[in-house]
Amino acid sequence: MILSVSRRTDIPNYYFDWFVRRMKEGFLYVRNPMNAHQISRIDLSPEVVDCVVFWTKNPAGMLKRAEELGRYPYYVQFTLTGYGKDVEPGLPHKRREMIPVFQTLSRKAGNDRVIWRYDPIFFNPIYTPAYHLKAFEEIAHSLAGYTHRVVISFLDLYAKIRHNMAEFSAQELPDADLLEFAQRLAAIARRYELRIESCAEAIDLSAAGIGHGSCIDGKLIEEIIGCPLLARKDKNQRKECGCVESIDVGCYNTCLNGCLYCYANEKESLVRQRAALYDPASPLLCGTVGTLDRVSDRRVRSWKDPQLFRLPEAAE
Repeated sequence: MILSVSRRTDIPNYYFDWFVRRMKEGFLYVRNPMNAHQISRIDLSPEVVDCVVFWTKNPAGMLKRAEELGRYPYYVQFTLTGYGKDVEPGLPHKRREMIPVFQTLSRKAGNDRVIWRYDPIFFNPIYTPAYHLKAFEEIAHSLAGYTHRVVISFLDLYAKIRHNMAEFSAQELPDADLLEFAQRLAAIARRYELRIESCAEAIDLSAAGIGHGSCIDGKLIEEIIGCPLLARKDKNQRKECGCVESIDVGCYNTCLNGCLYCYANEKESLVRQRAALYDPASPLLCGTVGTLDRVSDRRVRSWKDPQLFRLPEAAE
């Protein structure tokens, strides 16, 4: 089993104490976002957790307790963009705080286990292609040697974020201009020895030197754990997504970063309401089990190839 921690909220930033406690106690609860009264109990024993994939914009709190993950292999997807407080109001200053945090995390975890995400990219009169190229190069220069990979994507205007993004007058580039922009990003990435990939993009950027990537990356996990995996493509993600299957342990409408492009939050009042329910000792993130809820064990198993652990018949 691969744990996604989390596409739905920034657990390393706001709820890492809860996650560490759940790992130590060996289980957690996840509420089904499509059926509010259905709760799954997830076994977190090291025998079934193959890898933990963290998603975050600020893992400063995680740095203090990362060693408590113990036997659990992990890597981190760290989103670091050039947007200001108008777009990402809950994040500290990028140059003064976030770049040093990235560098420190890389030294602790290893530069092969911290992935830089410059996404999502959108364009408007302020955040022009020229602006993004300048910001991208500045960050790439600062992270040179601290990571090997950068992931990009372009903003999808989901219905739930259109209201938030309306004031920014987001624009789409013509395909030819978008390809030229991607080529220039790729050239910057090469200059700093970064492999650049796209995330769940339908557009083919291979002509720009950008391949399709995988956030829950089976090959990277195999390298980290030193063992082949039998995990399949995640059928619950978009067809353009190359991720292998995982279990997400987060909860929607709980991320306090406040990014206006975020699809995981509906409105600020609901986020504040749910975040107020946070209890590090609860098996359920930002909530409690109600009388109408039904808790059931979810069947989980390791995806490690069992063939590697069998002795030849003559030796048994």
